[in-house]
Amino acid sequence: MPFQPASDALSRFTVLDLTRVRSGPTCVRQLADWGANVVKVEMPEAMQGGDTMGGARHGPDFQNLHRNKRSLTLDLKAPAGRDVLLRLADQADVVVENFRPDVKTRLGIDYAALSARNPRLVYASISGFGQDGPYATRPGFDQIAQGMGGLMSITGKPGEGPMRVGIPIADLTSGLYTAFGILVALLEREQSGKGQWVQCSLLQAQIAMLDFQATRWLMNGDVPKQAGNNHPTSIPTGVFKTSDGHINLAVTGHTMWVRFCKSLGAEELLTDPLFETNDKRSKNRDALNAEIERRLAGRTSADWITLFTEAGVPCGPIYSVDQVFADPQVQHLGIAQSIEQPSMDREITLVAQPITLSRTGSRLAVPPPEIGQHSDEILSEFGFGADEIRALHEGGVV
Repeated sequence: MPFQPASDALSRFTVLDLTRVRSGPTCVRQLADWGANVVKVEMPEAMQGGDTMGGARHGPDFQNLHRNKRSLTLDLKAPAGRDVLLRLADQADVVVENFRPDVKTRLGIDYAALSARNPRLVYASISGFGQDGPYATRPGFDQIAQGMGGLMSITGKPGEGPMRVGIPIADLTSGLYTAFGILVALLEREQSGKGQWVQCSLLQAQIAMLDFQATRWLMNGDVPKQAGNNHPTSIPTGVFKTSDGHINLAVTGHTMWVRFCKSLGAEELLTDPLFETNDKRSKNRDALNAEIERRLAGRTSADWITLFTEAGVPCGPIYSVDQVFADPQVQHLGIAQSIEQPSMDREITLVAQPITLSRTGSRLAVPPPEIGQHSDEILSEFGFGADEIRALHEGGVV
């Protein structure tokens, strides 16, 4: 299968994907979905030894992470395998890896080694804690980063102990930040003609995602606490019971507060001395939430959402995942897209890009590859002759 770009946007760039598990594949998926020629470099099947840290190949996680890529198997521990990678990197625009920092140096495929041969190369590294420093060689894991990055201390209900969020947010955001860094480096290369080393870590990405919660400490010395479903500063914002379930409300600012009270049929709250200012509403949030829920109990979630929406009060349902994809707006946006997967003998549906470009949009161009599915054609495209490719197979390198 020759390279079939998922978009015209990045189709001029060739990317070598040395990553595994989640953070790195998340990064490279962004490039693949926008048309980059991504070569996923994997260990030969005989060397994988049942390692399933990335999930089953035909499972939903792997399939969603590795669409729009081609697969080349390569034993990087073998000198001949390293030599192949060096030749590939000579022609590539980007290399992405998420080895522990010492591993790539030991293999001789670190930034210094590859950029010496190809000064235009953009080399991206994702690690648990950074490429240097006291924790550099520690293995990284999403939940560890959530804890060390402060997120678990502000997630969950007060008094119930730290709580992880329901997605691997450190993995995902480190991948997204790294993809952004790669694009910045490629743009800068148009001016300087030189590549550079892009670095991100799970810990850095997690801290960056704390955003205003982190800045509350940095600027004011305020250590944020757990607030459960309540917003830490805007009250009332959170989850509220109705007659048949729960809804989300986001009542921010005085104007919205007035609209909310009127649509709730509780105008007396506007003059209640406990709730007349945002500071007082924050101080007395438990009493206010109880007053709101007492009134919400008389109607269904759908009724309240219709009423509040008409009044211009931000609100919404709280969906299970199946309900998410049944929502008419979600269906209209087309974020669930399908593609034929011959290796599974069926059509699969994956989560598409959440960004729309008017001219060079993204699509699911090809399904995730089988291991080594494109080894021969990729090597041929990079200038390897038939005899060289045969020798690599005979030597167990690919």
